[in-house]
Amino acid sequence: METKYLLILCVAVVGLVQAGKHDIYSRHSVYNVHVRNKSDQQLLHDLEQQLDLDIWQDGVAGVREAQVMVTPQRKQEFLQALEVYGIGYSLHLNDVAEAFELHDRQMATWRSTRRNRMIFQDFPRYEDVNAYLDDIARRFPNLVTLVEAGKSYEGRDIKYLKISTTNFEDKSKPVYFMTTMIHAREWVTTPVALYSIYRLVENTRAEDMDVLNDVDWIILPLLNPDGYEFSHTDDRLWRKTRSNHANNPNCLGVDGNRNFGRNWNTIGTSPDPCSQIYPGPNAFSEQETRNVRDIMNEYLDRIQLFMDIHSFGKYVTYGYGDESLPDNAAQLHIVASAMGGAIDTRKLPQAGFYLVGNSATLMYNTSGCAQDYGQSIGIPFSYTLELPSYGYGFVVPPEYIDQINEETWHGTAMSARLARTFYRARYNAAPRP
Repeated sequence: METKYLLILCVAVVGLVQAGKHDIYSRHSVYNVHVRNKSDQQLLHDLEQQLDLDIWQDGVAGVREAQVMVTPQRKQEFLQALEVYGIGYSLHLNDVAEAFELHDRQMATWRSTRRNRMIFQDFPRYEDVNAYLDDIARRFPNLVTLVEAGKSYEGRDIKYLKISTTNFEDKSKPVYFMTTMIHAREWVTTPVALYSIYRLVENTRAEDMDVLNDVDWIILPLLNPDGYEFSHTDDRLWRKTRSNHANNPNCLGVDGNRNFGRNWNTIGTSPDPCSQIYPGPNAFSEQETRNVRDIMNEYLDRIQLFMDIHSFGKYVTYGYGDESLPDNAAQLHIVASAMGGAIDTRKLPQAGFYLVGNSATLMYNTSGCAQDYGQSIGIPFSYTLELPSYGYGFVVPPEYIDQINEETWHGTAMSARLARTFYRARYNAAPRP
């Protein structure tokens, strides 16, 4: 009898803990904001710092709405500011905590009915991702090399795979470098990286033999494991790393996509260590971004395309974040458009089309992002890919994971083929050592 009551008590306690997991976002609201021009976009970013807003999606003037989360304490000020400037808006989510709790229940139900799901059909935890990478390297030693890039701030191993039919020794082959999960809350990005590994290694199809044989791959699926784990255990909307530069346990972390060395901390950042867009005390202050930098520099003579995958918004963007353009901007746009087009041919009817262009022109000015750093040091094609959310923001229902994985893979393969073509032209034109 005592055991029975103890079990009931334990279940009740667990239920209470789960019920309160998202309480920090109780009564937080999300609004769709109808941006009309660059001035409206800039106003949102000004209000972001003034009112402690969280911009979930940057809008594109006249094309795509912004999505902005506001606390209950600043809600009235935010709406009044929009009305003063004549900016239209509509309510997207009335209570973020309730939306997160609903998503948790949906995930639990879905998992109970999909016991044989593949790792890329879920939002796997850190240990599961590393176990998968270990297993792939063990089972396919002639194709896959497992590399430990280093430790995260909290001491977690950060691993990536090198995939090559020639053991990375054929320098006539370009390298495609893919990263995901620099922003911890963007859970749907890591399944895309894992599915790319699956398509290249475990489930290679005749249609993709060219991108396996003619391209070498570096895939880093969990760039920011500390933040990712924290977003599972404590704060679903955690975005940053988990370092402590301010000596303040209440203001941890750095925005990894503001921490790179191109125009670091010049625009689109905040000096407040508590801010979502805090760039850190200096460029590459984070071990996580140093890992990416070091991989780029190690293979700089061969990396033809760098793809930093984010969520959400359906964009393919390129540098630079200060609205200047690289010398090969036309080629950048061609490859990005082909990638977006390949994805769009497989999108669901309710999804919008991918938007392609310079990141600052399309959305907003930034500095210190991975895309810009890769371009600035000589990677010919350096991009940010923003995946779709189907209207669900950061809590994409699991039923959409397969769709996002599949359509994105076709875009990835298309961009790899075009990158290979440009690389061959460059390689054949270069003098032989």
